Amino acid sequence: MFKPQIKVPATYMRGGTSKGVFFNLTDLPKPAQVAGEARDNLLLRVIGSPDPYGKQTDGMGGATSSTSKTVILSTSEQTNHDVDYLFGQVAIDKAFVDWSGNCGNLTSAVGAFAISNGLVNKNRVPDNGIAIVRVWQANIKKSILVHVPMTNGEVQETGDFELDGVTFPAAEVKLEFVDPADGDGALFPTGNVVDDLEVPDVGTLKATMINAGIPTIFINAEDIGYTGTELQDDINNDDAALKKLETIRAYGAVKMGLITNINEAQARQHTPKVAFVAKPVAYNASSGKHIDAGSINLLVRAMSMGKLHHAMMGTAAVAIGTAAAIDGTLVNMAAGGGALSEVNFGHPSGTLKVGAEAKKINGDWQVTKASMSRSARVLMEGVVRVLF
Repeated sequence: MFKPQIKVPATYMRGGTSKGVFFNLTDLPKPAQVAGEARDNLLLRVIGSPDPYGKQTDGMGGATSSTSKTVILSTSEQTNHDVDYLFGQVAIDKAFVDWSGNCGNLTSAVGAFAISNGLVNKNRVPDNGIAIVRVWQANIKKSILVHVPMTNGEVQETGDFELDGVTFPAAEVKLEFVDPADGDGALFPTGNVVDDLEVPDVGTLKATMINAGIPTIFINAEDIGYTGTELQDDINNDDAALKKLETIRAYGAVKMGLITNINEAQARQHTPKVAFVAKPVAYNASSGKHIDAGSINLLVRAMSMGKLHHAMMGTAAVAIGTAAAIDGTLVNMAAGGGALSEVNFGHPSGTLKVGAEAKKINGDWQVTKASMSRSARVLMEGVVRVLF
């Protein structure tokens, strides 16, 4: 006798340049309302993983790191917060859900979901104007303010804000990442803004390793044979390049103290990220849009789940803005150096502006806030059917 599928209320949303399946915690089956194997198995089946074909045809995933994502939201248990936000990055070809970090892009959809699903006190939501949803990011234990536009008592999704990497315009959603140093560790886990990172078979690379938004390893594009203008096919169709970048990521993770040996990197795919930077030059984005060198401060390309990201992860953008604000980092130097409270950087799909406030306290760098604008909208809502 075959078991029937169950129906789980869910909302399929785009947030920034990502999309994922959103759940209200209390709508999940009881065994999946707590962290553990039951929850992971449910989300894997919803997304369609593990898929040896790499397509996620039998699930809601889109077979890329940007579209293999899940979100669980609940009324916040934290003081002065509205909603608790838990993010699960689902591996495509492995039976693995990575809970080690946040998704900055999907953060832009969290506020809208929370308001529409009654997770925010109605007294905090104006009929018209901006609702500021106070989000507790449970993965990394950080506060995020999501500015959600409201019109006639409803979340406004349409608008004229354009975001490179997203085809159609929508309403602008401003994000403020409060004290964005990732987790409880130092902003620079090695104590240095630039380190020598020794990577076997690659060499000794200059690297800025930072915990902001998400743990990120920045290296110079030219040090690994790139210009910083690369698009997805230039990297993702090159097995040797992918192996090299993953090796750099693994050794950087050890140096950052995130893992104890490089073999553990396989079980920690979501973090840290590895990105390469370069001074601005003109290039054509993946859409064909021409990006003039004078319109940007620097070039950045970032890897996500083993592939070059088609645009830029929101959390990595926080790391970029934070590193740019601190004199002497590789990001700061690629952007021309000096005090940079805001940078506009070029990525494979176009450009993105991000700002950060950094200051030195008792000899240590601290970042009080990072900000950027994204957009979000509901793609579909109802129930997802899954064997559980």
